[in-house]
Parts: sequence; C-alpha cells; structure tokens
Amino acid sequence: MIMERDEQKHNEPMKMTPQRRVILEELARLKTHPTADELFVLVRKKIPKISLATVYRNLERLAEAGMIQKLELVGKKRRYDADTERHYHFRCIECGKVFDVSLDDEGALDELADQIEEFEVLERRLEFRGRCPECIAKQNKG
Repeated sequence: MIMERDEQKHNEPMKMTPQRRVILEELARLKTHPTADELFVLVRKKIPKISLATVYRNLERLAEAGMIQKLELVGKKRRYDADTERHYHFRCIECGKVFDVSLDDEGALDELADQIEEFEVLERRLEFRGRCPECIAKQNKG
C-alpha cells in the first residue's frame, strides 16, 4: 500500500507524482537496500528522462514523509528501504550489501531504551556488521 501522507513535515497529503510512484514501486520490489545510484538505473528503465538529482530529491522527500527508511552510516553511501516497520540490518564489511535481520526478543531493546535517563528516545536503529554467508563461503574457498 502506498501511503500519501507526509506526517512528519505537514499534516497535508504529499502529492504522489508519477516519478515518486515509480521510485517507491521499484524500491518496494527490491530487498537489497539499494543506493540512490542503483535505484536510478532501475527507475530510468521506466522513466528514461528522469535525472539522478530527481531520484535523490524524491528519496529524501519520501524518507521525510516516513514512507521509506534512509539507512546511513558515516563514510558509507546511503541506502534506502521500503520496509518502514521496525527491523534491524546486517551490513557485510566485505561486499557492502545490507540485509534485514529479525531478532527473537526485540522487546528487550525497548526496555533498554526506557532506561535511558534525561533523554527522549524518538527512534532507534540497530545495525550489525560482519561477513555475509556469500563472503564467508568465498573466504573459505580461498
């Protein structure tokens, strides 16, 4: 389902332009957490005249509206995720791919966040880093 509300910035509907719709559809189709550049290549197949700047601008707008997640790490390219439900990520230090990770006891993290005094926790992001199964297999062959 494509939400068309920009809850964080405004309480008015965000215009769902044809470009935004295609960007959102392509992102939702992928489970690879693409960069803007990777998404641009796919979107351009459907909208040949779209610019990279338009893709970047619309990804930012969709993230601000809470319709997608922007995954950021210092020194790394931003990646985007259409899944806005709370979940965690694993980033491979070898190939750079990002994977969704589910944990059995996510409630424990909520309890830990509640213990932080003097601060108001508005969100939390957890990212694990290591080697993915594909990179482990390559390392074991070599």
